[in-house]
Amino acid sequence: MIMQYALEMRNISKSFYGNQVLKNVNISVAAGEVHGLVGENGAGKTTLMNILFGMPVIHSTGGFEGEILINNEHVNIDSPRKAMEYGIGMVHQEFMLIPGFTVTENIKLNREITKDNLLSKVFGKPLRTLDFPAMRKEARQAISTIGMSIEELAVVAGLPVAHKQFIEIAREIDKKNLKILVLDEPTAVLSEAEAEKLLETIRYLTKKGVAIIFISHRLSEVLKVSDRITILRDGAVVDSRPSSSFTVSEIAEKMVGRKLENVVLPPHPKEPSDEDIIMSIRNLKVYMPGEMVKDFSIDIRRGEILGIGGLAGHGKLGVANGIVGMFPAEGEVYFEGKPYRLNDPSYALKNGVVYVSEDRRGVGLLLDESVEMNIAATAIEAFGLFTKKFLFMTVYDRKKIREHALEMIKKLDIRCKSPAQIVRRLSGGNQQKVCLARAFTLNPKILFVSEPTRGIDVGAKKLVLDYLVRMNREHGITIVMTSSELAELRSICDRIAIVAEGKLSAILSPKASDTEFGLAMAGEFQEVLQHG
Repeated sequence: MIMQYALEMRNISKSFYGNQVLKNVNISVAAGEVHGLVGENGAGKTTLMNILFGMPVIHSTGGFEGEILINNEHVNIDSPRKAMEYGIGMVHQEFMLIPGFTVTENIKLNREITKDNLLSKVFGKPLRTLDFPAMRKEARQAISTIGMSIEELAVVAGLPVAHKQFIEIAREIDKKNLKILVLDEPTAVLSEAEAEKLLETIRYLTKKGVAIIFISHRLSEVLKVSDRITILRDGAVVDSRPSSSFTVSEIAEKMVGRKLENVVLPPHPKEPSDEDIIMSIRNLKVYMPGEMVKDFSIDIRRGEILGIGGLAGHGKLGVANGIVGMFPAEGEVYFEGKPYRLNDPSYALKNGVVYVSEDRRGVGLLLDESVEMNIAATAIEAFGLFTKKFLFMTVYDRKKIREHALEMIKKLDIRCKSPAQIVRRLSGGNQQKVCLARAFTLNPKILFVSEPTRGIDVGAKKLVLDYLVRMNREHGITIVMTSSELAELRSICDRIAIVAEGKLSAILSPKASDTEFGLAMAGEFQEVLQHG
């Protein structure tokens, strides 16, 4: 008897310009099954899914070897449109939304509902008009299936990244012929509570017979939701079996090919205290769509790593964006004892207040520039670093730019062919490391970093967190880290501030109980707790 799979990918191999990135990969998914696909950044996960979805980057670079079967029939998927015709949906790691369109327009794009009017009745279907009430209703249904309250008429531009992620997923759920759904890092920008909502949505879809490929660096989630797990390393399958036979540590070790140790925090040279405040924030309001800050106050201790957590839409991302001038803000802020000017990104930068955005592709990177220029660009623009005088001109000091880039590539283990490689061609995790390299090039006094390990695998995540701790301890940089992953905050932060409904709900020790964090995120803490 032939096993009936919704999808089989057999002996898939792929090379880019002589570099083999996939080597005889086999993966199969049954209807109603969740198949976890894990591996380090650069292991080949996204390339494999791009092959399945017929992305142009595959066919413009010579195609691939191997075969794809859907319901035991060979198929030729040479475009995303063909993939969608076969019932394949994909939520990409980087958003595929049109910023100027509404939530409804993005969800219903290319599947708009139309209705007759007087002209169409005479001249035919091309003159039918959009049925906006029907489109809104279906968009609303798709959003409700995920358990989110996102206004369907809101314009996507300016919405927080977590909301954009849910809109991407709602768009796929709205498709009537969906049979196979690929989720590439769907929970990377979600808090634990929001991720649980998504996992419930996955269970709902599998009950309807949808086959799901679930790609995530949150290994506990992969174990929780998957029926089977395939592990890729260096473009090849190193293991594939039922998820019940794996442990998180075993998956992590097979992914990276070595044993992983927990982060051991070195002591502070000088323990941060309330007697030495580097930044004092009072009654901060930030007008960031979807992440409004309504009244946030806190004192940031010099030399500490302060975590900021909370649910999406409650304002945790708005704090950093407001302080560095990315979105309009008002309130009273003092930096190193002096009044601090809001709404002026240049002022922030020149005073040593540096920011790494959660939206690396939208505002964090020059995608069509090289790795080395991305690392050096802001330092050149703001401080004239990496330049030299030549006659009456100031020119780039290419040698210094290259030397510094090589140093940062080594420190952060940025996986690239060379410092001259275009950033757009790096994996998402390596793009994030380039953002961090640029931030530390600016020698910040205080670094605001949002979702620093978004889309980064378990091995690289440890490296990035270790590096943040090292820069804090060895160079005295005060770090304010916003993250959707509470476990990440608890692993390196001295204190964790929880934002709920745009206000500070509590300041907790990383050793505080799960119950305390849960109450704080729900906004039900009666008083702000100062631990340590």
